[in-house]
This record gives sequence, C-alpha cells and structure tokens, in this order.
Amino acid sequence: MRQTLRISGASDSSTAVPGGVAGSARGAPVGFPNHPTHEPPPLPALSPARSGGEGGRTPGEGVTRFLASRRALLSSVGSRRGHRESATTGTAVRLGSFIAIGVGLAGGPAMADTTADATVPAVTHTTPALTKEADPKAWSFSASVYTYIVPGDRDYAQPTFTADRDWLHLEARYNYEALDTGSAWVGYNFSGGEKLTWEVTPMLGGVFGHTTGIAPGYKGSLSWWKLELYSEGEYVFDTGNVSDGFFYNWSELTLAPLDWFRFGLVTQRTRLHDSDREIQRGPMVGFTYKRVGLSGYLFNPDDKPTFVVAVAFTF
Repeated sequence: MRQTLRISGASDSSTAVPGGVAGSARGAPVGFPNHPTHEPPPLPALSPARSGGEGGRTPGEGVTRFLASRRALLSSVGSRRGHRESATTGTAVRLGSFIAIGVGLAGGPAMADTTADATVPAVTHTTPALTKEADPKAWSFSASVYTYIVPGDRDYAQPTFTADRDWLHLEARYNYEALDTGSAWVGYNFSGGEKLTWEVTPMLGGVFGHTTGIAPGYKGSLSWWKLELYSEGEYVFDTGNVSDGFFYNWSELTLAPLDWFRFGLVTQRTRLHDSDREIQRGPMVGFTYKRVGLSGYLFNPDDKPTFVVAVAFTF
C-alpha cells in the first residue's frame, strides 16, 4: 500500500515518504525518487509565493519569479547607466543654485548695513540746516516795569519794551530821560565768546515829551562763570537847550549761585529825582521763574534811600 506525502504547517518536523525514510519538511514533491533534495533559499527581494494547493510552492513558479527579478535588476542598472550624464548635469545645476543662495544670504546683511550707513548722515545733515535758516527769522520780546519809591518826592513807574531779531534791536522807553518823556531806539546786536561771553548793542534814539533831543546810547554785558557785569547808558543832546545835555547810566554786577537767584551791587546816574549823590548805589537781589523776573534795588541805603521794584517778562 502506497503512503501519501502530507505537508503540514511549520509545526511538523518531518514527513513520511515511500520506503519509510524520514526527510525534511521541505522534501521532494510526490512521485520523485526517495532522495533528499534541498530547494534553494528564496531570494530576499521576492514576495511570498502563492500556492494553488495546500500551502506548497511549485518549482516552475520559483524559477519564473527568479528570472523576472533578474530582468528587473538588469533593466534598473541599464537605466542608471543611461541617465548618469543627466544626473551629473542636474547635480551641477543644483550645486550652482546652492552657491548662489549662500552668496545672497551672506551679502544681504552687508548691503543692508551699507544702505543704513549711507542714509543716517543725510538725515543728520538736514536738521541743523533747517535750524540755522529758522533762527534769523525768530523774534524775541521783553517788557519790564521799574517802580520807583522816592522818599519826599514823586513816585513813578518806568516801563520799557524791546524787540530783537538777529542783529536788529528795537526799544521804547517812558519816564527814563525825564518824567512824562518817551524815547524810541534802534540798534545793532553784537555777541561772542565761549567761556567769557559778551554782548554789546550800540543804539541811536530820539527823545520826545518834556525833554526833546537825540541820544546815542549802548547796552552791553560781560559774563564769566556765574558772574555778570551789565551796563546801559545814553547821552541826551537836548535840542531845546544845549546846556541841558546829560549822561544817564545803569550798571549791575551780580553773582548767580543758582539759576533762579542772583544778588550783587547796582549803580545809577539820573536826574529824574533829586539826590545829594551824582551816582546812586546800593545792593540788589533778583529771582527768576521761567519767563518772569522779579528784582529789588535799594539805592543810598545810608542817606535818603530809594527803593525800586522791577518786574520783567520775556516772550
């Protein structure tokens, strides 16, 4: 009685063959001589075989898959050889592109810095030019009132108004040369210095009212550190009576320990009120807040003192 070959799953370790010889589970197919035959191992690239039977593999199917795999491998090698030149060209193009991108990225910040450096001086140069053009056109004004309290005589107020634009100086006074008398002035401003600064304004004025005449005059100051010497003067040529010509003067020497406070000495020469002294003198103090100034003067404190209060505004 012929025994039938049975191929089981992976759990069977041997298979019965005709003649009673035990062999490998991967033995020869049914009907071949009873000699152990080893099937070559499957190629790694091949997919698992499909069997029409009960889980087996036929020899023809393995050979067919091997030849197909070999033809695909040779075709792939030939294709790579055929396209080697194109791949080399593509690689060169890509390499050139990467180099161009790298150069652009490296040069970008440098170009941006160069542009920024070229722009900043232009802006810096423009601003001072506009400032210089605007300064000569600016007007500055001041108004002050000096109130004289004279013992045994008439008290009075002496107002002054000034306007300056660059070199031009204009001024108007009242009760300065004489009571109930006004004067109008025009002058030229000069200034200079750094640590030791100076200002001087020569002027020419016309006097009208109780006294009439022509008056050349000046205003000037000399400043160093916190010290300042200020002086103004005029000589009135009285056209009504030549012998009545007179030189008027007001001078101050002050020290300003603080920006808003100053003190010092003051002198004046005037004939608006009677005095036993040709040149009156005394102490003074002054205070400043923003554009407002308040000062007090005491002339001749030891002999018929005259007190003067001054309020000044600048705008």
